[in-house]
Parts: sequence; C-alpha cells; structure tokens
Amino acid sequence: MERASPITFFLLLIIHFGVAQNATTSGADEFPVGVILDLESLGGKMSRTSILMALEDFYAVHRNYSPKLVLHIRDSKSNNVQAASAALDLLENYSVQVIIGPQTSSQAAFVSDLGNKSQVPVISFTATSPSLYSGSLPYFVRATLSDSAQVNSIASLIKAYGWRQVVPIYEETDYGRGVIPYLIDALQEIDVRVPYRSVIPLSATTKQITKELYKLMTMQTRVFLVHMSPDLASILFTKAKEVGMMKKGFVWIMTDGLTNVIDSTNPSVMEAMNGVLGVKFYTPKSAELDNFTINWNRRLQIDNPNDPPLKLSIFELWGYDTIWAVAQAVENLGIKNKTSFQKPAVARNMTSLGTSVYGPALLKTILQYKFRGLSGHFDLSGRQLQASTFQIINVVGKGWKQIGFWTAENGISRRLYHGESVTHHSGLASDLNPVIWPGKSTEIPRGWEAPADGKKLRVGVHVSVYPQFMTSWKDPITGATKASGLSIDVFEEAVKRLPYALPYEYVAFGTTNDTSSGGYDDFIYQVYLKKYDVAIGDITISHNRTSYVDFTLPYTESGVAMVVPAKSSRTNNAWIFVEPLSRGLWLRSIGLLFYTWLVLWILELLENNANITGEVLKNIGIMTFFSLFGDNRVRHLLSRIVLIVWVFFFLVLSASYTANLATMLTIRQLNPTITDIHDLRRSGEYVGCTHGSYVQGLLEQLNFNRSKIKTYSTYDGFYSALSKGSKNGGIAAFIHEVPYIRLFLARNCKGYTMVPFYKAAGFGYAFPKGSPLVGDISKAILSVIGGDTINQIEKKWIGVGYENNCNNAGRAPDPDELTFGSFRGLFKLNVAITTSCFVVAVIIYLYPRNEQPGQNGEQAQGNGGEQAGGEQPGQNGEQAQGNGGEQAGGAMVQQSPMGIQEETGQQTSENARGGMVQLSLVRVKEVIGQKTSGRTRDGSTVADTGRRSLST
Repeated sequence: MERASPITFFLLLIIHFGVAQNATTSGADEFPVGVILDLESLGGKMSRTSILMALEDFYAVHRNYSPKLVLHIRDSKSNNVQAASAALDLLENYSVQVIIGPQTSSQAAFVSDLGNKSQVPVISFTATSPSLYSGSLPYFVRATLSDSAQVNSIASLIKAYGWRQVVPIYEETDYGRGVIPYLIDALQEIDVRVPYRSVIPLSATTKQITKELYKLMTMQTRVFLVHMSPDLASILFTKAKEVGMMKKGFVWIMTDGLTNVIDSTNPSVMEAMNGVLGVKFYTPKSAELDNFTINWNRRLQIDNPNDPPLKLSIFELWGYDTIWAVAQAVENLGIKNKTSFQKPAVARNMTSLGTSVYGPALLKTILQYKFRGLSGHFDLSGRQLQASTFQIINVVGKGWKQIGFWTAENGISRRLYHGESVTHHSGLASDLNPVIWPGKSTEIPRGWEAPADGKKLRVGVHVSVYPQFMTSWKDPITGATKASGLSIDVFEEAVKRLPYALPYEYVAFGTTNDTSSGGYDDFIYQVYLKKYDVAIGDITISHNRTSYVDFTLPYTESGVAMVVPAKSSRTNNAWIFVEPLSRGLWLRSIGLLFYTWLVLWILELLENNANITGEVLKNIGIMTFFSLFGDNRVRHLLSRIVLIVWVFFFLVLSASYTANLATMLTIRQLNPTITDIHDLRRSGEYVGCTHGSYVQGLLEQLNFNRSKIKTYSTYDGFYSALSKGSKNGGIAAFIHEVPYIRLFLARNCKGYTMVPFYKAAGFGYAFPKGSPLVGDISKAILSVIGGDTINQIEKKWIGVGYENNCNNAGRAPDPDELTFGSFRGLFKLNVAITTSCFVVAVIIYLYPRNEQPGQNGEQAQGNGGEQAGGEQPGQNGEQAQGNGGEQAGGAMVQQSPMGIQEETGQQTSENARGGMVQLSLVRVKEVIGQKTSGRTRDGSTVADTGRRSLST
C-alpha cells in the first residue's frame, strides 16, 4: 500500500482545522441548522432543491432578519447508522440547533434519540410512521401527516363500495408495519375483515414477488391495499399486471405514501397501475404554488442535469414550509448569545453531547408558529402536521383524475365543501365520480371471486327430523355425500342464479346419532371452526348464533307456534243465533221498535182512525207489517213515512245479521284447547319440542320447568305423545317453528290447530363472519322466493295445495259481533224522522181546532133563522130498503130535505133553500170520504141514490 506524502498529510490537517474552526466560531449572524437526506435517491435530491429554494426565498423577503440560517447538509446513504453518524457529527462539530430530516422513519428514530439527549429539535417532513409520535421522543416534530391520519379515509372508501374483505400488502419495515394496527382498527369499525396480510421484504426479488401474487390469486378476496415505498411498489404493480391481477374484478388501493408521489412515477409503471384508487393529501391551488413549481422544475434540472425530469410532490412543499417555520421561529425567539451548547463537566463516554441552550425555547416557538404555506395551512402545534382533507384519485392512462374528497367533518363527497358542514351525504359510491377500474371496466367490482385453485366450497349438511327439509346419505358407489330436501333445493337454485360459477361439495355432519346428540348449535359451530365454508339446512336464525356466524336472508316464513288439539264449536252453542248482534245493539233495536209503534199509534189516533180502537198491540203489529203493502188500515201520510224509514232500517239490520251469522257458522269450526303459552306454563302441563332445537332454550327462557319439557327426535314420537295428552304420559302441546308446523298440519288436518305466540327470523344458511358470499347468496334467495320457483319446491316436498285442503293449518279469527257503533247513523236517521213526523202531526191537529171550532157544526141561515144540518148519527141509520145494502149515509142524505120541509111548513126563500142544499152536500162528501160506498142490488151505489133523492 502506498504511503501518503508529508505534503498531502499537511494539507488534510489544514482543511480539517479550518472546518472545525468555522464550526466552532460561527458569527453572530449565523444560526447553524443540520439537514440529513438520502442524496442518492430521487426523493432526497428533490427535497434538497426545495430546502435550498426555501432558504433563499425567505431571506429574499426578510433581508433584515438576523441571525440567518446556515444549512449543513449530510447524506445518510439510505442507512440508519450513517444517518445517526451524520447527526452526531452535526451536533458535536457544528453545534446545530435544529436537525431537519432524515427521510425514513427508521432513520428518524435513531436521530430523534440523539436530539432528545442534546435537546435539539428534530423535524422530519417525510417520516410518517405512527410509532415515532410518543412521549419518549419529546423533541421529535413531524412536519408531515402520520400514516394513521389516512386510515379513516381509506375505510370510508371501502365502505362506500360495499367491500367486506381487504388484504393489505406492505413492506417489512417500520414504515410498512407502523400503519397496520391503525388500519385494522378502522376496518373493524365498519365490519370489514382482513383474512390475510401480505408482507414483502425490501430485499424481495421479482420471483418472490410473483410467487406471492400467485398466492393472492388463489384466495377469494380481490381488494388489495398497497402500503410500501415507491420503488418496491413499482415492481409489485408491474408483476401484478403480468400475472393477470390488473384485469376486471380486481381492486387496488394505494396509501398516501405512493399517491403523493404519483406524478413522479415512471410512465410504464403508470400504465400497469391503470384503474388503481388512491388517497393523497389535498393541496389547495394558489398563484404562489404555480410560480414555485415553475422555478423548482428549472432549479432541479440545473442541480441534477443527468436525472430525468421529475414532478413536484407534497413532500417537497412540506420541506419548503419547514424551513420557513424554523427561520421565522429563530427570528421570533430573538437569539443574541453566541454560546449555543453547554458541555458536561465530566465526559461519561467517547461521544459526550452537550445540551442546547436554545433547544427547548426554540421547540416551543416552532410549535406555536402557524401560517399558510405552499402546502396549505401549516400547523405543528401537536408536534405533527394537523390536516383533515384527503383527495381520492383514480389512475387513468398516464395520469390520474379526481373522483372525490374525504374530510373528517363530511366524510366522502364529490366536491370539497369549504368551511361548511354537510349532512345529506349517504357515504356511498354515488357520492363519488365514476371510476375506471382495472381492465377498463366501469362496473363496480364485487371485491371477491371464487378461488382460482379449483378448491370447492365445503357445504355442511345434516339429517333433519323432517326429511322433507333435509336429509343426507353417502353414495355407495362414489362415496360422495348426497343430500336432498327443501333446504337443499333452495340452496342449489340460489347457486345457479349467482353471476359466477361456485363449485361446492357436501360434507356430512356425523351420523344420525351424532346429530341428535350434537344439536344444531354444534352443527353451526363447525362453520366458526372453519370445518365448513357454509352450513345449510333447516337452521333457525337466532340472536345468539349471529355472534359467531353470519346468516343469509331467511327462505321460509318466521315464527314459533304451538300445535294443540282442537275442539269443534259449531253445534255446541244453543244461543248462537243471538251472537251476531251485540247486547247493546239488541236492546237499542227493540227500543227503537217500541218507539216507532208508539208514534204510529198516536198518529193514527190523531187521524180518528176507527181501526186503532181495541187492542193496541194487535193493531200496531198489523200496521207495522201490512199497512205499507196495500192495506189501508194506516191512514195518515206521516204514518206511512215513519213506516218507510223503519222498514229500511229493518232491512239493513236483518241483512247484516244474516251475513254475520252465516260467517260464524262457516268459519268457527275449530277452537284450540289452549290459547296462551303462559296458561300452559301455569297449569304445569307437559310440552314437547324437537331435540337439539333452539326452542328448548326458548321455553326455559319463558320459565318452563325443565322437568315439564320433553324432547323428541322423530315425527312419530311427538305425534304419539300429542295424541295421548299430558295426563296420559304425553304432552299437551308441541312447540315448534312455523315451517315444521305447516308440514305437520299438512299430514294431520283434523283434530289439531296452530296457535302462534313468538316471533322468529325463519330458516337461513350460516356462513363464516364477514364472508362475501352472504350478500350474493341472499340476493339469489330473494330471487328464488320472489317467484314461482319456491311454490314448485314447496309442492314437491310438502304437498300440493296443503294449505287449501287443511282449514285448521292456520285458524282464522272468529268474526266480531255487530255493535251499535256500526248502525249509529241509521238509528239517528230513524229517530229524527219519526220524531219530526210526530211533531208535525201534533201541530196540524191543534192548529185547525183553534181557528175553526164550528167546522162540523155549521148553521144554515134561512128566513126564519132555523138550523140546517143538525142530524144525529144513527137517527136515520135504519137499514136501506131495496136491492142493495142499507147505508146510514143514504138515510142521512134523504133525511136532510125532508127535515127542512117539515120545519119550515111553508115555501122557503130561494136563498135559504140553496144554503141548506149546499150544507147537505158537504156532509155527504164527508161521509163518502170516510167510508166506502155500498153497492145496491141493481149495481148502483147508495151514494148515487142519495144524490138522486137530494135532487128530488
């Protein structure tokens, strides 16, 4: 090895002495600041340019500020130890009061420890790991966003599109691992599962990355969240496109660590990333930012002439604003003392660090200073940048487009609302702009697919007490498990309606004996243990089971009911004919009848109807039923109006009575012997249920004594017990779900009926928690039960028209008796009209009597003043002689002129004779109007004979 010459050694000694002298004898107008960057990386080069421009711009604006910052830039060479060594050198030899950087979180952890010991603030605008923010690092300040700040925006994005499972892909570094706990917590809050975590080392080769991607393809999940450095992410997306994972159906989401530098990504990598979503920090546009971008691009090209053109990212803006914040804090602090470090009295080790004189005050001043920089509002009051707005982008072509925003106040929205709170957002994908997904698809991916490794879905089946719902057996030739029943047909039909192929195979749940001993809860628990991918059959959806499995929508009707013996009630009631009307309606109807009769009787008395005399009730009854139809016993017009209204009321009431009585005789066929489950419990009767069913636990919750609950495993067992009855060693009622009871009553229509008493969710299929199949199968089930398919399946396994043939399958409620309220209007109408007619008749009767008291006693004035027309009834009432019937009226007509001649004895004047004739005609008309004329033997009426005699 060649030895160095004395001249070379002397020159190195002079240079070292000059550098050290410059570091220790800084002038009063200089404030040393250390900068640690990875100058070999593109990010380091971009940040260096941004920092230098920030220092120049600040003192170009504030020329009179003193002291001025002096930057001492060091290269960490992408090494944690080198970064710590550079920091130690800056502290010991240059007495820097602030260290800006380093770039990575792992390097920042080393440097921050030195900063704590020397009380020198360490400000990083690129270290985003959440683990750095802790009480153990009080002098570390993050001039960027923590990775944990973006997890809520990512969770909202996943929730908006309805994805239920996500696989994170992250690098095996402090940066990669730091955000995972926060991300998992945010996803759990929206009920999204993480079935697998893909961890890729920084040293991974392309072959290793390809192998991991193939492993991901064999899984069902198609939503991937990428959180890694840009260089490693470029390899990942390129290989993902090669293996076919950037086509339709896949979803890729980037964290802000990648999205913030998306503009600097290689075009070939951007092409492989087409369709990827990402969240990035939102930078408001401004004229200052546009001018700085132009100048920065020019300056970067000058500083790095051999590098390709790069685009400005948010990290460079944070670096720019950090220099402004430090420079302004130094000015605000007013530093005048040259002494910046206090050395310890005794050195404890080779690298004994002093403590900064200005460090604590400078840190406090930096945290208090807030301003609007190129990146937006710059606030480090919480020892890290405070921000709450993220931009959601979609990579399209060689660029990207904005599809929305996320804020802590408003969540996801299509546009940004400045300073206003919005409450009408649904948080769904409709609140975002359309997305071009991988494979240039515009259809929102489901987020999962059937596995591509040929693995079949393991479907657990068991033997049910009712083979019509579920039964299973082994094929003697192939040994494969076979199954049939209503539950199987619905499941297979639902799978056929899925928009993708879903291969599956049946796996039997033990033997018949195991089923009876294990029960349905054990069967479903196998899904939780991942022995089955799904459990199907007559499984009741209950609250306690949803704690460890997810259920599809029910495919049967819901509820729990009792099967009890029924008794007939059609002929046992001798007084059923009075039940159609309530007691109040009966009493009011009878009262209205008597009231109507009374008014009719009074009206006819006022009319001087001779038919009313005699037995009152007999005549009123005759008037009620016959006077309206041709008989003239009811003479008064008002009486007929009252009868018309009464008959109308009677017809309506009788028709309603007939209809209700017919309904009672038709529907009321069977009554249950027990109507209340609580009465059954209080009576101490024995009840039955199926072994292994959740109904047994339900009965215990209803305080049934366990000794009074009998379980059965076969249909014949509980049918025989129900036939015996509780007193003969059987049961008084059998408690079961409604679908089973429908099946039971289809076979036993006579003698039993159903009494519902408890609500339940029906039968469903059990899937593991968070399974993406739940939603698709549920939609397919709705399609099956919403058409005629379910009717055909029920007819196949339960019977054709069993509900129509079995009237007691669900006993209809007894019809209600008719009450007074239903006929209140008719009652009011009848009473009002009847009363009105009565009042009018009384007024008509009284008014003429008071005005014309001598209407029937008129006197005929003659020349001598004699009376005319004082004939007495019956005086001339002898029988008429001749051909016909003798009438008193005819005698009266004949008597009138004869009486006049006898009383005068002389020839009367012409006027007197005319007046008496007129009076006699009036009396004749009254008599004729009251009684019918009799026929004479030769066919002429007595009235005619009277008129002829009067003329004579």
